[in-house]
Amino acid sequence: MEAITVRRMQETALAGKEDKEIEFSRAWLDAQPKAKGGDELRCLAEALYFEARGETVKGQFAVAEVILNRVKSERFPGSACGVINQGTGKKYQCQFTYTCDGHKEVIAEPRAYDRVSKVALFALNGEAPDLTEGATHYHTTAVKPRWSRVYTKTAAIGDHIFYRHTWRTASN
Repeated sequence: MEAITVRRMQETALAGKEDKEIEFSRAWLDAQPKAKGGDELRCLAEALYFEARGETVKGQFAVAEVILNRVKSERFPGSACGVINQGTGKKYQCQFTYTCDGHKEVIAEPRAYDRVSKVALFALNGEAPDLTEGATHYHTTAVKPRWSRVYTKTAAIGDHIFYRHTWRTASN
């Protein structure tokens, strides 16, 4: 499954993106067809629902981008489901708190879930614009995790701040 997600993302990038104009609005998302897909779509949509449903549409796309940037990175599992569930089972030692906080996840807002599912589909299909400059981490503005001091800040969108690893090479 992991190889399928990475291959799909690579094929999408190689095929070139169609000029599908994305508007970062709820009205635009509501006008899009219902998202259909398998486990990867479900995992990404659930993550967006629990991590970013209250965020702006642009913020939801940015969170999806971080998850998919992790999929592309060798530092993380090679599928959206693998990335999202990494560390699950150890209370508060997972990558996405909703997967290990001990609370049952219930999708109580079907309209919000439909919207984030569409965001997830656009992101998985490689149709979303680059918003975070390669970010692999984010947090809300309500917290300041220790790791945020050592990573490179790339963007602030809505209530989230985005970061990527600060790579050291022999030349710096």
